[in-house]
Amino acid sequence: MSTRNLSEADLTDAVLARLERCEDPRFKELMTALIRHLHAFVREVGLTEAEWFEGIKFLTATGQKCDADRQEYILLSDVLGVSMLVDALNHKKPTGATESTVLGPFYVEGAPDLANGASICLSGGGEPTEVRGRVLSLDGKPIRGAVLDVWQTAANSLYSSQDPQQERYNMRGRFRSDDKGAFFFRTVKPVSYPVPTDGPVGKILNAMGRHPMRPAHIHFIVSAPGYEPVATHIFAKGDPYLDSDVVFAVKNSLVADFKPKDGGILEVNYDFALKPA
Repeated sequence: MSTRNLSEADLTDAVLARLERCEDPRFKELMTALIRHLHAFVREVGLTEAEWFEGIKFLTATGQKCDADRQEYILLSDVLGVSMLVDALNHKKPTGATESTVLGPFYVEGAPDLANGASICLSGGGEPTEVRGRVLSLDGKPIRGAVLDVWQTAANSLYSSQDPQQERYNMRGRFRSDDKGAFFFRTVKPVSYPVPTDGPVGKILNAMGRHPMRPAHIHFIVSAPGYEPVATHIFAKGDPYLDSDVVFAVKNSLVADFKPKDGGILEVNYDFALKPA
């Protein structure tokens, strides 16, 4: 197809025709849909040149805000609901399996391996909390040696990767389930917090009239040989943002009660059930 004298009516078809020699069928499928939807968006809204250039500047600024500890594009995906849509399409769970939710932009690899009962809190502050539970198969059998990669904000509402005053792996650790599938670690009660608003994503949230808050939660990646790993959260029951999470990640099955026990300590119990690989 000639690319001369193209108009609004035939430009999309001309661009799609350039995919004829693409040898990767999945890549061709993705690019075909992307081009069609992007062109349809431009037509639907009557996009102006000034608006398109603002979009280019936004994407440029988003990339410039990314570094080893901050992924602004993941944050953008999260607040637009794309992360949870991809999660829903790719992680359909059978009845009884622990539901997944967003990984988020603040996961850091290399957290230390800690013994059951150890504390991930290196900075002090907050309400002392014990987290207990088991890792089970779908038929209720304990899974020995499952790895629980855990992370959360400190009491000041910041992750260690956001806060130069915190040690690198503060509020982070990896635990293994015992012969009974049980795990146990100490921390502080998580707090609700705002996603970063000092970058392009913050400007988008402000322009949409949306708040930036996430309800209090602890992140987990739970994995074991022969089972499908799950990236998920435990959310704190009663948090005021459970019904308006900025990244749309709350599921009823992931909300748990942080109950007081003797000595001014809180305790939360939660069992994870893994789907066979």
